[in-house]
Amino acid sequence: MGANNGKVYGSEGKGSSSISSDVSSSTDHTATDAPKNATSSEGLDSGTRTLSTPSPGLKSSSLSSPALSSNGRDTRSTSSSSSAAASETVAVVHPQPGARTRSRVPKGHAPADLLPDGLLLQIFSHLATNQLCRCARVCRRWHNLAWDPRLWSTVRLDGELLNADRAVRVLTRRLCQDTPNVCLTLETVVASGCKRLTDRGLHVLARCCPELRRLEVAGCYNISNEALFEVVSRCPNLEHLDLSGCSKVTCISLTEEASLQLSPLHGQQISIRYLDMTDCSCLEDDGLRIIATHCPRLTHLYLRRCTRLSDEALRHLALHCPSVRELSLSDCRLVGDFGLREVARLEGCLRYLSVAHCARITDVGVRYVARYCPKLRYLNARGCEGLTDHGLGHLARSCPKLKSLDVGKCPLVSDGGLEQLALYCAGLRRVSLRACESVTGRGLRALAANCCQLQLLNVQECEVPPEALRFVLRHCRKCVIEHTNPAFY
Repeated sequence: MGANNGKVYGSEGKGSSSISSDVSSSTDHTATDAPKNATSSEGLDSGTRTLSTPSPGLKSSSLSSPALSSNGRDTRSTSSSSSAAASETVAVVHPQPGARTRSRVPKGHAPADLLPDGLLLQIFSHLATNQLCRCARVCRRWHNLAWDPRLWSTVRLDGELLNADRAVRVLTRRLCQDTPNVCLTLETVVASGCKRLTDRGLHVLARCCPELRRLEVAGCYNISNEALFEVVSRCPNLEHLDLSGCSKVTCISLTEEASLQLSPLHGQQISIRYLDMTDCSCLEDDGLRIIATHCPRLTHLYLRRCTRLSDEALRHLALHCPSVRELSLSDCRLVGDFGLREVARLEGCLRYLSVAHCARITDVGVRYVARYCPKLRYLNARGCEGLTDHGLGHLARSCPKLKSLDVGKCPLVSDGGLEQLALYCAGLRRVSLRACESVTGRGLRALAANCCQLQLLNVQECEVPPEALRFVLRHCRKCVIEHTNPAFY
């Protein structure tokens, strides 16, 4: 490899001077060359020792300095007969234990210059975006390697004070040098928490990154519908979209221009499969209807704390998105039993359902879900005070593959419901009964005796005896019990 590739730029400007100095100080290990004709032991490193080996043909009196043994003592013979013998001294250099040997790096090069390009690329592939940008400022060779398109399938930006719009503009401009105005390698952009990211940054991504597949902008509350429409219209392969906390976003749709260009056969469809709109407080029923109409391929949808949604929105969801596997409606307080009846129309696809703190939900809604969604694995009904043992019985008989259940703060759930779960859902692994006032040791013993795979049991704020908790541990050895009973340890 050429010498020029390993040298640090000499005129990169003020911004890279500190980086260059750090690199040079950490890589400058080349020692000063010794004089060519040096014959004394001063030319050797202080961390070495010499041994002299006799050879016939030369007198011992020709030695210029005494030889040392491994313990540092004089090895010259003390007898007169050995001093008369002819000998030749051959110096053998041995490093002292623990002493560092000099690296065989050519002068003017750093140790990293000896690594092949393929190995450096593999190392660079594990670096974060900001670290990769710093490496590009070290030397010419690292600059060329750090900007290899294969390293830029993912860009991660973080920091509340980061000027994310400028960062996106600079990065896309550099990545578009080989393919003018288009970056074909960038597939994932994560800018969650970048509060200074605005519509300008998303417009740049939409224009320059047509192959974008994953976009995470959680907490970027300055983003609006206009820029989002531009992204989903220009990035047809976008599948994963995280808009948590983007309070200005009210729906997802194509731009009018993009809608006109689509053929009637294709329709106005968007390829998004994963959509997280947690804390999008302005999302209403009409907005979810538009989303469901344009995103029929949805499989994961999270609508936590979208407090304006009602049962009517779920009717459109079940009608247009039949492939939904995971659905979260936690804290959507306007959703009730009628909404769960519409969710039940998802039938065999639904695996995960969260309706925590939806106070309008009762046994009626749970019975609909249990009857039509037999493959349900996870149910979170925490805070649904209308849920009773009757609803748990329907759930247990119809969903035998249930793995995780949270019915905390459901005061009407008692031992009878737990016995039904233990009888039909032997594969249960996580159960939360927090603040279930009617649960006693009888229900816990039934669970432990039949659900041996139990891994987590939450009985905080429950009046259960310590003997029942010890019974659980004896039968479910891998179970972690979360409790507030000071008598159990």
